[in-house]
Amino acid sequence: MSPYETIAILIFLAALFAYVNAKFLKLAPTIGLMLEAFVVSLLLIGLDLGGLPGIGSVRALLGGIDFNRVLFHGLLSFLLFAGALQTCLACLVQVRGQVLALATAGVVISTIVVGFLSYALVRAAGLGVPLGYCLLFGALISPTDPVAVLALIRHTKISANLQAVVEGEALFNDGIAVVVFAILLTLVTGGKSLPLPAEAAILIVREAIGGLLFGLALGYAGYAVIRTIDDYPVEILITLALVAGGYALAEALGTSGPLAMAVAGIVIGNHARNRVMSLRTQVNLDRFWEMVDIILNAVLFVLIGLEAVRFAAAFSPVRLAVAVAAVPAVLLGRLVSVGVPVLAFRKVSGVSYRSLPFLTWAGLRGAIPIALVLSLPAGGDRDLLVGITYVVVIFSILVQGLTLKYFIPKKP
Repeated sequence: MSPYETIAILIFLAALFAYVNAKFLKLAPTIGLMLEAFVVSLLLIGLDLGGLPGIGSVRALLGGIDFNRVLFHGLLSFLLFAGALQTCLACLVQVRGQVLALATAGVVISTIVVGFLSYALVRAAGLGVPLGYCLLFGALISPTDPVAVLALIRHTKISANLQAVVEGEALFNDGIAVVVFAILLTLVTGGKSLPLPAEAAILIVREAIGGLLFGLALGYAGYAVIRTIDDYPVEILITLALVAGGYALAEALGTSGPLAMAVAGIVIGNHARNRVMSLRTQVNLDRFWEMVDIILNAVLFVLIGLEAVRFAAAFSPVRLAVAVAAVPAVLLGRLVSVGVPVLAFRKVSGVSYRSLPFLTWAGLRGAIPIALVLSLPAGGDRDLLVGITYVVVIFSILVQGLTLKYFIPKKP
């Protein structure tokens, strides 16, 4: 199947599911589309188990899609920029301490807690997965997914500071998580060529700090160009080129493309849009990137839902039980990792311990964990982690996403 045919099928399914959701289900778009795709996947799996045809063509379609490449070298840059455009910089500065702690120490704490809890689970189930792979699972599942979080949190009525904490963490914690994941993967696969402290320092400087600085430079470069004209099609085209070219350049330089896009989006959204763009340009810019966000989100979450067909072979009764048991383990790791930053910075940010249940439940996992787990070397341990990751992601988006409103604190 050609790339054009694959894209055409995914867009057709996204449009179909979006219509059904808008007409009948009336759920948040990301949740509704993923739910429909997941149900279709389960029906196809049921047909396959019953000896009826129907799953082979879908599995062939998904087998031709490199999920890691599609996300990290395609969709993610545009989705992050679109989400960052709407982020309030003043609110983010107000809660900067909590966001920084959640995006750094929070990821490390969650990696350790989830890693050791999952190791205990697989040992209890008699599965010989090394501790290193369990820590890898802790690293890839710990960051809150910016695509999933940003798509849902703006439909939730919460205080501006609390929204800034959730959005800021989601935008920035994946860079640190990728660094932790890369270090652990190097250790697990035996490819370590530098002493661990030196390797960690190089990765942090190159990926995280480099990504932030490059994003600032990119954003202000775009700002400098946009301020010289007043022609909204050209200005929108500049932002589009900023994302496509900037992400590719960040990858070529070895810095974090996602972090760069998040920072560039915040700069354009808070400086260029509010200071040098005409009202007409602002309206059209917002409409354009809103449509980009809606379309790419629709395709992405339909794809996640359909992945159940591809991952069905990774499950057995024992593995499914371990995957289900991993859900509370991940939630416990999330609770521990958000508790310390919230309590440490509550007086400065105005976000208190009353928000802990909401912050824990709002830690949605989405496409990024799936992309990272699929990048692991092929083998039995990888297949198990793929299954566990998928179950956690499905629970996160469908269950946590549908019930998040019940965890909104009465006071921030």
